[in-house]
Amino acid sequence: MDLAEQLVRHRLMAIIRGSDPAACERTAEVLVNAGVRLLEVSLTSTDAFGVLVRITDSLGDEACIGAGTVLSADDAKNAGAAGARFAVTPAASDGVGAAVELGMPVLAGAMTPSEVLAAHRAGAAAVKLFPAESLGPRYLKALGDPFPGVGLVPVGGVDLSDVPRYLAAGALAVGVGSPLAGDAPHGGDLAALRERAGQYLAAVGAR
Repeated sequence: MDLAEQLVRHRLMAIIRGSDPAACERTAEVLVNAGVRLLEVSLTSTDAFGVLVRITDSLGDEACIGAGTVLSADDAKNAGAAGARFAVTPAASDGVGAAVELGMPVLAGAMTPSEVLAAHRAGAAAVKLFPAESLGPRYLKALGDPFPGVGLVPVGGVDLSDVPRYLAAGALAVGVGSPLAGDAPHGGDLAALRERAGQYLAAVGAR
């Protein structure tokens, strides 16, 4: 799978992180039914590997599903075994190299120019600029100028109003967790989730 191509095509990656496995699964179903095609399930979620197994079984033909917060080699191996098609890390970690060795594309976390270069050299398919809310679109654009061959994806506090500015600044896509998912992965409002999904898809030009 070409993760960078998927990011460019869909422009929105929804991040699911929750304390209720069944609610995480319902969240994934609502997002996919709304038209979101890239999903990340954070390994900090309760029963994350079980959630990955179940949603890749039920939704895998309709969406590209990856594992987030991949920190170790074991995380990468277990995520792949659970059906994840890509890995996401918050920073440089053993999980990056392990996922690359497994043939699993990686969206590797970075914040500084040195970290972006290190992630790229480690084989990351694209670089997750994190935490984006502390940096903003102007930083992403400035960071992208010396690294034209490195795709950047802002993650962390990306509000709806931020989306057009990040894309205009050169982001491949945006990764959105709680501003999109809200309380749904903890058993909260699915109707509100569906509405937010439509809004974010409209913001990235997907509908």
